[in-house]
Amino acid sequence: MKIALALILAFMASAGPAGADTPAVVSVRALAPAEAPAPGETAELEIEIAITPPFHINSDRPLEEYLIPTRVEFDPVPGVVLGPVRFPEPEVKKLPVSESPMAVYDGTVRVTADVTPSDPAGRERVLVKGRVRTQACDGRSCYPPVWQPFEVEVPLAQGEGTAAVSPAPASADFGAGGLGMTFLLVFLGGLGLALTPCIYPMIPITITYFGGQSGGRRGSVALHALVYVLGMAVTYSVLGVFAALTGGLFGGALRYPPVLLAMALVMVLLALSLFDLYELRLPAPLMRLAGGSRGGFAGSLLMGLTVGVVAAPCIGPFVLGLLTYVGNRGSALLGFGLFFTLALGLGVPFLLLGIFSGSLHRLPRSGAWMVWVRKIFGFILLAMAVWFLKNLLPGPFLYPLALALVFLLGGIYLAWIDAVPGAGKTFTFVRNLVGTLFFAAALYSAAAGIEAGLGRAGTGGAERAGGIEWIPYSEEALEQARREGKPVLVDFFADWCAPCHEMDAKTFALPEVVALSRRFVMLKVDLTEAGDPLAERVRDRYDVQGVPTYVFLDPRGEELAGLRGTGFESGDNFMERMKRALPGAPDPADAQAGPGEPRRREEPI
Repeated sequence: MKIALALILAFMASAGPAGADTPAVVSVRALAPAEAPAPGETAELEIEIAITPPFHINSDRPLEEYLIPTRVEFDPVPGVVLGPVRFPEPEVKKLPVSESPMAVYDGTVRVTADVTPSDPAGRERVLVKGRVRTQACDGRSCYPPVWQPFEVEVPLAQGEGTAAVSPAPASADFGAGGLGMTFLLVFLGGLGLALTPCIYPMIPITITYFGGQSGGRRGSVALHALVYVLGMAVTYSVLGVFAALTGGLFGGALRYPPVLLAMALVMVLLALSLFDLYELRLPAPLMRLAGGSRGGFAGSLLMGLTVGVVAAPCIGPFVLGLLTYVGNRGSALLGFGLFFTLALGLGVPFLLLGIFSGSLHRLPRSGAWMVWVRKIFGFILLAMAVWFLKNLLPGPFLYPLALALVFLLGGIYLAWIDAVPGAGKTFTFVRNLVGTLFFAAALYSAAAGIEAGLGRAGTGGAERAGGIEWIPYSEEALEQARREGKPVLVDFFADWCAPCHEMDAKTFALPEVVALSRRFVMLKVDLTEAGDPLAERVRDRYDVQGVPTYVFLDPRGEELAGLRGTGFESGDNFMERMKRALPGAPDPADAQAGPGEPRRREEPI
């Protein structure tokens, strides 16, 4: 079960370099721009990633949280702005190692990044250095993530130049799962913001203004409403594109824990403003400028362009949170689409009442319920604060459990605690419905956290996962096997390894495999993070190249030649391998490897 929230997206895994003996199946090189950029102009740097068949690498935005994304980072260059980085659209396909589709690259991938000199200081060229992180898999097993360096000399034009300026290609965001839900929730968010105290009381006043401008003609009222909404859409879409285009610097900053803590604090402070602990106010001159109006369609357009300023105390915190999300994604197309959708949600009441202006008298009266609506967005911003802390929380289950706590408290507060004087039956129904939705989100998040905790326990310690008693690799565990006269199975795994997850879910969970495991000492070696001295020492000892890898040892601790396996294996094949490792079974070294079986080690360690 994977938690999928529209504005809370998990997406920043980290891993260290692999060992020096990992085969080089991915090569990286950088190509300088075709023409030298002048100060203030932008050229396009190309980074070519070549992947050796039959391997593939994950895209920059994998469809599963545990997968390691491909990433490009630059070293700072004084007087030169580098980024944003743009990845091509990945191929989304079904692979044998996973039940769900995966977004991957294979063959040759060309990543581009902007190079914009701001102060060349008389230099004719600059040296651009950086690194690319990839994780290669071949459909059966995966190598550890690696960072590979690159460098390229970029010529600079002095003064007025003729830089080759390339437009940013369409982002691959639309290939990611769950994006439709993101747009739906942003639209609903805009609709909800229209019910806050800064927007809702303006609706009948604005529609009445349109009627005055149109002389009471219904079609003209609807046209004024359309122009008004288009003005809103222009303002918010420009904000979304700006946030996306500056998102490369933002995304790089999010690698540092102090930045993550600061962003979480900003989200909390914005949320507190929505709970009426204090009020965010714009300077009075700016409010007077936004409040001015003109006649005709130009006046309707100006009102739409500036409504975000007038309503900033209510909608500003939510808009800032969405700007943060878009900036982190770095896609101009996504930024435009999300903020255009937000504007449509805000504008729906104006459009409907512009068309059916005779229905104004049916609108619910303004009241304390609008303040209650605003607090819904306060809890959404608290959830975003938890999202920023995701990579700082220990263990895989604390993040979804923290989300569950936010949603649980939100449901209790919105449904039962926050009193709304004079609320009618309709509001009571809506209030209970919102509380139920928050409770459902809390339950879903809690279930994801419990599942992640159980899965982690099954792969990290002497706890049960699918019925198998896994023990962390240690000399004491090998000595235990020696005393009990049991063979040993050593499973090398990593959290970012898709075949490892498939093995846990399909093969290791089979009752027959669980029963057979009682005759072994079952050991796990976690290679998720590089730098663990014990894990690296065991990896080198058994010459493990990728994960998953299964090494069978006899009770004396010596490897059983011919039984080593890699990649995902079905239950029948794996049980046959286990049976051949039991005492009294035929010597596995004498067995002939069948077609399609993984490479076997012929000599014991």
